[in-house]
Amino acid sequence: MSMKKNLIVGLFTMLLALFIASCGKKEPPPKPEPVKKIQNSKWENEFKNAPAWVLNPEVVGGLSAVGSAKIGKAGIQFARVEALANARDELARQISVKVKNMVKNFTQVTGIGDEETVDKVSVQVSKQITSQVLRGSRQKDMWISPSGTLYVLVIVDPESVKELVKQQTLTSFKKDKALWQQFQAKKAYEELEKEIQKEFGEQ
Repeated sequence: MSMKKNLIVGLFTMLLALFIASCGKKEPPPKPEPVKKIQNSKWENEFKNAPAWVLNPEVVGGLSAVGSAKIGKAGIQFARVEALANARDELARQISVKVKNMVKNFTQVTGIGDEETVDKVSVQVSKQITSQVLRGSRQKDMWISPSGTLYVLVIVDPESVKELVKQQTLTSFKKDKALWQQFQAKKAYEELEKEIQKEFGEQ
């Protein structure tokens, strides 16, 4: 009986050892699939044959902006109107930034006015010229992407913008008697011309 018991215990011990040994053997992890390089991705296809101005409207020089719109059921003409509106919104933003920079630089160089004056004049000039400039803007080019998105390039004549900015800036100065007296006393006309040219001259 004792021998039989010892045999059973020995057999059980051997089976247990084999089981533990088999569990200890780890299968090597499967090799990851090689990452396939994506050829002609969505964006590569979208702009593959695009004119340079689509991604960089500054290449045409002067003030310019790009607007886009998806061509839907309403057709190309509807998309064009929407794209033109988007481009003109961007032009208005550009003009506002340039006016603020011009007035800020001018007041710093000449010592005319202060921060409050800068804000007041830049707001007045921006409001006055934006609508007039945008009325003078025009579509220069148009392109349709493979995905059916219409892009338009809108430009403004930089010379007309410079003249308009000058007129409106002087008008804003004249509305403030003390500011206008400072401007005349420092004979700042040339400095104003220089700053306008710097911001609104042809790029």
